[in-house]
Amino acid sequence: MTETSAEPIAALVTGASRGIGKAIAQRLSDDYFVIGTATSEDGAQAITNALGANGLGLVMRVDDDESVSSAYSELSERSLQPLVVVNNAGITRDNLLLRMKTAEWQEVLETNLGGLYRVVKPALRAMMKARWGRIINLSSVVARMGNAGQSNYVATKAGIEGFTRALAHEVASRGITVNAVAPGFIESDMTADLTPEQVELMLARVPLGAMGATTDIAAAVAFLAGSGAGYITGETLHVNGGLHMN
Repeated sequence: MTETSAEPIAALVTGASRGIGKAIAQRLSDDYFVIGTATSEDGAQAITNALGANGLGLVMRVDDDESVSSAYSELSERSLQPLVVVNNAGITRDNLLLRMKTAEWQEVLETNLGGLYRVVKPALRAMMKARWGRIINLSSVVARMGNAGQSNYVATKAGIEGFTRALAHEVASRGITVNAVAPGFIESDMTADLTPEQVELMLARVPLGAMGATTDIAAAVAFLAGSGAGYITGETLHVNGGLHMN
């Protein structure tokens, strides 16, 4: 569809101010007009500055109904209806379940899984009308492997993969694909504070012997968003250097 459209297709990328989301937004801006979301005005402005003429930043808190609704209203006013949606925004609140506070459980579920519902549902109408769309959800290798101290986070990532398969069935007849990308150990802000010893232990488990780059994830998302992946739906693409193999 990108080749035949008179106007660039709009792509919405949540959590696009840094790390994997920022890399995805930059990569997709080669082919789409990208709307990247952040939780603050400063973050949104930084996205606008980075994308230039190929996109804009927008404030959206995916854990808040009103914030998501307001963001979509602003997009409507700008005549922007995203036909590509990348659900990248997510948080961690790590703790052993025995010590996990109710707030730590709820915050992760409301952002990582509830945010998926809030962002995808209002985007579907335009996709159904266009009879074309791409929905790409960021999962994690821990959805399959599990990880101690992350029962809340792992539950949401496993839920994201289930959501992906279910929605793929619902919308396939309208030319909409729904897939997930599951990163492994990726060099980013989240891994910057690890000690050399911790990194060494992590890499000992990775057959390729290195951490992935944010651009590796962006490349996988760009593939699933493009015309070459039009016959792929309901799948999870693992990008983990062999850490976990199906």
